Amino acid sequence: MSTRCLAILAEAKTLKRDTDDLVFPGTKDTKPLSDMTLSKLMKDLKIAAVPHGFRSSFRDWAGETTAHPREVIEFALAHVIKDKAEAAYARSDLFDKRRALMNDWAAFISTETSDNQNSNSIQ
Repeated sequence: MSTRCLAILAEAKTLKRDTDDLVFPGTKDTKPLSDMTLSKLMKDLKIAAVPHGFRSSFRDWAGETTAHPREVIEFALAHVIKDKAEAAYARSDLFDKRRALMNDWAAFISTETSDNQNSNSIQ
């Protein structure tokens, strides 16, 4: 995980209730956040985007502007290999390669330039 991601997780840990087993629990009981929570937050903040756009933006950025292998990018998105024979031989978690990819992504999204703000909006 990127340094920023680890910092977010450390902060989330300080907010955790004793009964929580989840990193980002819901506000009621010990249930996970609902799948609509981020959608509602984005709507309340008047962000003209949808949560799936984050994944799509990541995929576009990684495929178009980096040299990271396709299988690493797909693995980072938790996409499964549909070809059963290929999947049977894919035993690695590509952890170190995914770490490099996510560090590059963290550096990209934390860079505030007019190019990033204008050409990489999340739709």
